[in-house]
Amino acid sequence: MSSVQEIPVIVGVGQILQRVEDPREAAEPLEMMIAALEQAAEDSGASNLLQRADSIYVVRGAWGYGDPGREIARRLDAAPSETVGTPYGGNFAQCCVIDAARKIQAAHRGIFLITGSENGHSQLQAQRQGVALRATELPGAPNRMLAKDKAWVHEAELARGLDSPGNIYAIIESAIRFARGETMEAHTQRISELWAGFNAVACGNPNAWIRMPYSAQEIGRASPDNPMISYPYTRLMNANPRVDMAAGLILCSLETARNAGVPEEKLVFLHSATEANDSNWASTRADLHRSPAMRIAGGRALELAGKTIVEIDHIDLYSCFPSAVQVAATELGIPEGRTLTVTGGLTFGGGPLNNYVLHAIARIAEVVREDRGSTGLVSANGGWLAKHAFGIYSTEPPAEGFRYENLQEQIDACPVREYVVDWEGPVTIEAYTVAYEAGTASIGYAACLLDDGRRTWGLIEDPVILEAMTCEEFCSRRGHLDGKGKLSLH
Repeated sequence: MSSVQEIPVIVGVGQILQRVEDPREAAEPLEMMIAALEQAAEDSGASNLLQRADSIYVVRGAWGYGDPGREIARRLDAAPSETVGTPYGGNFAQCCVIDAARKIQAAHRGIFLITGSENGHSQLQAQRQGVALRATELPGAPNRMLAKDKAWVHEAELARGLDSPGNIYAIIESAIRFARGETMEAHTQRISELWAGFNAVACGNPNAWIRMPYSAQEIGRASPDNPMISYPYTRLMNANPRVDMAAGLILCSLETARNAGVPEEKLVFLHSATEANDSNWASTRADLHRSPAMRIAGGRALELAGKTIVEIDHIDLYSCFPSAVQVAATELGIPEGRTLTVTGGLTFGGGPLNNYVLHAIARIAEVVREDRGSTGLVSANGGWLAKHAFGIYSTEPPAEGFRYENLQEQIDACPVREYVVDWEGPVTIEAYTVAYEAGTASIGYAACLLDDGRRTWGLIEDPVILEAMTCEEFCSRRGHLDGKGKLSLH
């Protein structure tokens, strides 16, 4: 049994939603982060934890700050030994929690603040009204970066202009459909129902951005208010970055929490955590609809916690698009029909760029506090279904203490696919999407396999074929690439 000095625990959570029509009145991301941490301190019942912070982690945002953690410390009257930053990636919010937990376990001390914020809603309002948003200049760099930035778009994808998350995840969606042997209609109905379930959860989440109920038909059917973006994804199947949201967490050891007077009912323990990355690019993924890292790292997180997936009471799978949820559910062995979010996901709960998972962890903490003794799993994903972090949380202390593993060595042993940038010759369509502009099909993107198994990418512009691609299955169709990316079909 681990000592109370070694056991990391979340003691406070805070979430901020800001809805203003006049962007000149909006708090900037820095101010929302501070407010979220102050709310987390109030939630913990020990407000002096902020001033005693040893480390301040800030999840990278779309803002232009250099070292926001240092200014947060100044305004909170704290003197941390370090500020920590992250690269871009939806996995890094949970990676911050893992890093803090490991430090607590190793050093037997420390108070760690983790925060992040985005103001996509205010930015949109400012753009529409032609006004400038105020932003504090914060030069410099964090004392430490959690990881190095990596290119998330491959040269083969860039050569075809394929750099939109929505298009890539929609291509993955078609690979899922084909692997399941579903008709176009049955597939659209199924993922529309999946997303309607996420919407229903958002309606009950006080910190969700969209709490208006939508039916599966309303979500899956293209309309002027819900245009098709990348087939089969309408706007209501896309992550929603037009949000002003912030979240904050406070972590420390169990001993520190008790000495600070944090009530026992506020304590949420991190039982286990794992990290692993798949091949960083879609171009080199062995199978577009599978994730060895999710299967191996997710499965190991459960083993370290002494749980099976059916023993997990609450689940939040990273949900930028339906395909991300389905791949995770498949790899974790989650039975269909289970509720897969506690927030409502990045569409309805809100998609503040890289910071969504901090909201998911805050919400899972609230949920397991309400359901004493229950266990929650949070998955985090960055890039093109590439970077993964898993955490398992509960109000019950872990019998064997916090357990962590990095599974990268096992993932690196998994096969990858070779690629070609420019190819002239016959190919088979592996997966595809049709991208839309202003409600009109504009271009088709296809992942193509050469006869020797290598992958490349092709473009289709014929409007007649584009229309057919949304009505008929084009996966496994034969075609020909002209050496410059233009795909013609047999």
